[in-house]
Amino acid sequence: MQIARKMIDWCRGALPWLVVAGLASCGGGTSQIDPFEPRQVIFIGDETVGLVADGKRYGINGLDTGGVFNCSLLPIWSQQLATNFGFTIDFCSPTGAVATTRAAANAKAADLDAQISAQMAATGVGEKDLYVVMVGLNDIIELYENFQGDRGCDTGNRTPPGGSLMAELDARGSHAAAQVSRILAAGGRAMVSTVHDLGYTPYALSRNGVSPGQATLLSCMTARFNARLRVDIQPLDGRVWGLVLADDDTLFIVRNPTNFGITNVNDGACAVALPDCTTNTLVAGATSGNYLWADDRHFGPVFHNQLAAQSITRARNNPF
Repeated sequence: MQIARKMIDWCRGALPWLVVAGLASCGGGTSQIDPFEPRQVIFIGDETVGLVADGKRYGINGLDTGGVFNCSLLPIWSQQLATNFGFTIDFCSPTGAVATTRAAANAKAADLDAQISAQMAATGVGEKDLYVVMVGLNDIIELYENFQGDRGCDTGNRTPPGGSLMAELDARGSHAAAQVSRILAAGGRAMVSTVHDLGYTPYALSRNGVSPGQATLLSCMTARFNARLRVDIQPLDGRVWGLVLADDDTLFIVRNPTNFGITNVNDGACAVALPDCTTNTLVAGATSGNYLWADDRHFGPVFHNQLAAQSITRARNNPF
């Protein structure tokens, strides 16, 4: 009963008609018998999970006391997860055991195929290989900006019409899930994050100001993608994969900002375009710790820290 309650808690926020079907997909399970120690850590997806080649992030970059960029400061969530297991990052001061970045800026669900294939070809896959996956941000924004068909979105619609926005979101979320399933079928392990709720981003709020209802649409779009991602990963087994709920974290922080030292949940902190933003290029009044968002769609260090805490807990406690 206690395990079931944990699973339900982890699955909160899914589309109502997917909750029952998807409980087991939430990465739940009993405690580990032997601590999981990965042989490899691999980042798969987009800029929310990987650094770029010079060590910068699509967020706020840290500077040392001399004002020099240091890729180890203000680490992103996946970086913190890898470090917790004793890994450095291939794009940030690589020494000893090094995590591999296959994730790339602007990547979409369709790009996972090539990222995973490249890793499998390079090193093979074993049960001690941990793939850290986050993707969907760029799919959702691309569809929001460019989709020309039926743009209706309803989280309660089980069978959206073919060619509709909902059907396309479902298909992309399902495709991402199929690629995670491919990792698991090959014997690997995965830590998968949902997409943060884009309906609460500055990107959504600015569009909502021009045309009311846009933030609600983007939240619905996020929910459709995430629901298929969560439910379609196979097997539905917490012994091989865990789930990080970035969408739930979005709501919790936006509704309780002072609990996290956040004073602004509506605007981006960066005065320059990512990934070149540093603690010295923020808008007036912003710091790395008091704004939720780095720019209009990417989250800042506080959010990364929350995802890191979730992912470390899952990786340490799921019976991998």
